[in-house]
This record gives sequence, C-alpha cells and structure tokens, in this order.
Amino acid sequence: MSKPSLARGTRDFGPEQMARRNFILDTIRRNYQRYGFQPLETPALENLSVLMGKYGDEGDQLLFKILNSGDFKSKTTSEDWEGTAKSLTTKISEKGLRYDLTVPFARYVVMNRGSLAMPFKRYQIQPVWRADRPQRGRYREFYQCDADVVGTDSLLCEAEIVGLLHDIFPQLGIEDFVVKINNRKILTGIAEVVGAQGQEGTLCVAIDKLDKIGKEKVKAELVERGFQSNSIELLEPIFDLDKNKDPFAVLKEWLGSSEIAMEGIRELEQVWHFIQLSGLENPRIEFDVTLARGLSYYTGAIFEVKAQGVQIGSISGGGRYDNLTGTFGVPGISGVGISLGVDRIYDVMEELGLFPESHTTSTQLMLTNFDREAFEYGLSILSSLRRAGINTEMYPDSVKLKKQLDFADKKQIPYVMLIGSEEIQSGMLTLKNMKTGEQKKLELAQVIETILQ
Repeated sequence: MSKPSLARGTRDFGPEQMARRNFILDTIRRNYQRYGFQPLETPALENLSVLMGKYGDEGDQLLFKILNSGDFKSKTTSEDWEGTAKSLTTKISEKGLRYDLTVPFARYVVMNRGSLAMPFKRYQIQPVWRADRPQRGRYREFYQCDADVVGTDSLLCEAEIVGLLHDIFPQLGIEDFVVKINNRKILTGIAEVVGAQGQEGTLCVAIDKLDKIGKEKVKAELVERGFQSNSIELLEPIFDLDKNKDPFAVLKEWLGSSEIAMEGIRELEQVWHFIQLSGLENPRIEFDVTLARGLSYYTGAIFEVKAQGVQIGSISGGGRYDNLTGTFGVPGISGVGISLGVDRIYDVMEELGLFPESHTTSTQLMLTNFDREAFEYGLSILSSLRRAGINTEMYPDSVKLKKQLDFADKKQIPYVMLIGSEEIQSGMLTLKNMKTGEQKKLELAQVIETILQ
C-alpha cells in the first residue's frame, strides 16, 4: 500500500484557505470586469511548438513536457537517446503545461484576430506550471491573474492600470502600498548618455542597492561590473533623483541629448496627467528610475506594486510591450498588461491580519437534528433559508447535541438553530450565536433578518 504524498512544489488548499483565496480572486475578477476586461481561459496543455523558444534557454528547461501517448519510444533511434535532451524532447513529447498566461494569450490573439474587437481587453485567472526548484514562496504550480489590453498605443491604458490597482488593493484591506513606475525608454536613454548601451539591466541592479549600501559602494560595484570611470561620473544625477520633487525636470536636463529618453519622459508625464484628470485621490504612485523588470520584453512603461510594512517582494508587476504576437508571425500588435501575485497577496494579508472573518467559513447557519420530527421540520424550512441567501446546512444524523455543536464549532459556523418539539409547536425557533453563546427565540423571518444583518 503506497503512502499518500504531494508532488514537490504543489499544495493542497483546505476549506479555510480556499475561502480566503476566493475572496482575493473574486475581488480581482470583479474589478477587472468593472474596467471592461473580458474573461478568457486557455488549455492547460499547449503544443511545445507554441511554448518553446519564448522564454529563453532557461525557460525552455523549466517547461513541464508531457510524453506522447502510446509507445513514444518506437519512433526514436539509439542516436536520439545518445544526443542532447533538447533534440530527444522533440521526438518523444509534443505538448507541455503552460509556463505563463502571456504566450497562450498571444497565440489566442493571432488565431482569432479576425473576430476580435480591437483594442481587445482580456483578463485571465488560471494556474501555470514551472519545473523550478521548490523553495519558500516559489512553487511548481501557482495562479496568475493577468489583465491586458492589446491593439492600441494609447497611454490611457497605463493610467487605467494605475486606477485598477488603486481599486483592488484597498478592497483587499491593503491600504499602504506604492505603485512604482518607470519607462524602458528612459533606461535605454541613461545607458546611451553614459556610454553603456545595452547594459541597462546591470546598471539598475547596482543602482537599486543605493538605499542599502550607499553611493560609494554602488560606484564600486559598477567598477567591478566593468563600467568605465567616466560613465560612472556621468551617472551622478541618478543618485539624488529620489530627493527631487520633480524628477522629470531633472531627467530632461540630464538626458536632453537622448531622443529615446525624452520620449519615455513625455510618456510618463502623460500618464501622470491622465491619472490626475481621472480624479484619483491621493494616488500612491512613485517614479522609480531603477525599476528594470522584464527588460527582455517591455518596451515602454514598467509597473511594480509593493506592500509597505512587510518583508515580501512585489505583489504585482507589468508593463508595455510592442510586439506581443511577433513570434507567431503577426508583428506590430502593441499592448500593456498587469499581473497580480495571488500567493504573495495572500501572505501579505495573512501577515497583516486583513482577512475578514466572514471569509473564513462558507456555512452561516446549521440546523440541529434531534429526532425524526425535528429532521422533517428542519428539512421543510431549509430551502427557505437558502433562497433568502443564507448558506445553510443541516446535521445529517440524530445524535447528541454536544456532538452537533462541536461539529459547528470546528467548522466555525457562526449560528446554530436548535429545533425541538417546543420550537416545532410554537414556531419560535432557538437561534444560538456560537461566538457569544447567546440564544434567542425568533420567528423564521426574524432568524433570516438577524443572520443577514
């Protein structure tokens, strides 16, 4: 007899965890829809021809490949098995589990572009799989919650993403957060001005440590990474950029010779202007010149959301890309998107104690079951309670009251209706508050009103 176990990097979610996760997912889904995003789902399986080559060599290695059904070995030769793993894979596997939601989305857009209303706004909330080494906070199966707009260059989309984030997080109870924004074109312009073209990523990795190690150590690290002394001298304005009330003015003066940098600055100024026009009160936005996520594919705005007061990384990220569908032979479809990290949001809310008590249980009311008469009476009112919008269940067996109350307590059911011969004859039902222990005699309509309140 085999011992039950979980596959490494995967998790079970019990009822309490699922109630909390559904609270997060329902909040995200509701807000995505309010902003006009339409739901989309794609298969867990994709052809490897769709997935391979989209994430770099490292990403290709992290794809879960699925062996062909039947005798997959019959179509191979001994030379195939002696060759590289990559060449063998093409012979024994044609499909894989999706690595993210972006590539399947790009495939969908290309296959359906003739029937889609452009710009196309879609949201997608589904699990993805990565053959990564499991560790704390990193799993092989996890959910992504993406929202993207494709088919438009309008910077309204960037401003709308900022508004969307400002709606979602307060509804989850996360009030203290910051939306950090940068633009890839500004990073390209900085590298161009200091004579370090193509080294934006390396530059930003070092600059990002400014608060932790100080200016001089950052400069020393840049020297170690091969930056010339004159390039480092030209970087001087970046070290005091966060102290300026108008960083864009400083950037214009510093990067005025770079056309691409000036374009990036103008784009961000426009986004800031749209946010102001939208009437967003006290926007929690911050320009961060060191923000450099997704440099291999983002071409414009870059977003990242941090929850303050917790030692957890970003809880959301995204940006503007100019060629989502180019790898499928349809170039030039621009888009911008955001992805929310459900697992990290969960950890933030748990650490800060933000989950509402009402979202830790699904049943609101349990009816007791003393004998045949009480069972039949309870059954007769059960549907009325459910139709009124109260999640209700009845204990299925006629057992001692203590066992029934222990069951309700273990499930954290807030109310129990005690039904005995006296209640049946009078129509006055005994409602017990499991938290306070208080009991009241109420008519059925009053029971409904009390619980709904």
